[in-house]
Amino acid sequence: MAQPRIFRAGDWDTITPDIAGWTYISFTVKTLAPGESITISADEQEHALVPLSGTVTATVNGQDIVFGGRANVFEGLGHTLYVGRDTEIVLTSAAGVEVAIASAPATTKHDLRLVTPDDLPVEARGGGNATRQVATPIPPGFPADRLLVVEVWTPGGNWSSFPPHKHEHDHDGEAELEETYYYRLRDSENGWAIQRAYSPERGFELAEPVYDGDICTLPWAYHTTVAAHGHDLYYLNVLAGPAPERTLQAFQDPALAPLQNAWPTLGTDVRVPFIPRYPESTSSIEQD
Repeated sequence: MAQPRIFRAGDWDTITPDIAGWTYISFTVKTLAPGESITISADEQEHALVPLSGTVTATVNGQDIVFGGRANVFEGLGHTLYVGRDTEIVLTSAAGVEVAIASAPATTKHDLRLVTPDDLPVEARGGGNATRQVATPIPPGFPADRLLVVEVWTPGGNWSSFPPHKHEHDHDGEAELEETYYYRLRDSENGWAIQRAYSPERGFELAEPVYDGDICTLPWAYHTTVAAHGHDLYYLNVLAGPAPERTLQAFQDPALAPLQNAWPTLGTDVRVPFIPRYPESTSSIEQD
C-alpha cells in the first residue's frame, strides 16, 4: 500500500506510479549538457515541463518552443510548458539545462500552452513566520486533464503548506490528489528543511529532514514543511487525481487551522515576495 515517503537525491531518477505505489503522477528531473537532446515519446500522458535552470528548446508538432532562462529556482519565477497527450516532445539545450518533467495519464487531449513569468502573479501567502511565496502555473482553471503544478518559495525559518492539510478523499471541501514535493535549497550543500506528514486515522507519522534534490511522495496524510533558519527553500508541487473536476481543495487539520486567524495581525514577512517576476529569461515559439 502506498504511503508518504521521502526519496533522497541520488537514490531516485524517476518517480513512477509503480515506485510511488499510486496511479497518476510520474516525475523526473533531466539535466542536458550543451547540445544534448532527449525524446519523450507520444503516449497517453500529458506533460508539464519546468526548467529549473537554463534554457531549453522543445520541438512539438514542428514548432520550436524556446523557454526558461533563470540561473536557478531562486533567481526568478518559472516557465512551464504544457503538452497534451499523444504528442512527441524533443528537448534540446544549446547551453545546458535542468528541467523537471511531470506527467499524468489524460483522457482528453488539450492544446499546447506556454506559461511565462509574465502570466504569474507574485503572490504572498500566509502571515508571520508562515509567510511564503506561491506561483501556480497550472491551476485548476488551466485547460489540462489532470495535472496541477505549483511553485513555492519559503524564506529560512518560515513554515510552508501551513496549516497542515490533506487531499485524501473526494467530498465537499476536499479532493483526492496524489502530490509530490521536489525540494531545492538556496544553499545546496548545507541547506535543509523538515517535512512532516501524519495521519491520526491511519496511525502514521513521518518527520524527516529534507535536502537539495530530495523528493517526497504524498498519496495521503496531513502535511507541512518548515525551512531551517537561514536556509531558503523552494519546492515544486505536482498534483493529480481521479476527481472529475479540477480542484486544489484541501482539508486542514482542525486542531491547527485556527492559527491562521492571527495572520492579519501578524502581517506578511517583509522578505516575501523575494523571487522576482522578471528573471533574465527567454521564451519564443517558432514554426517551420
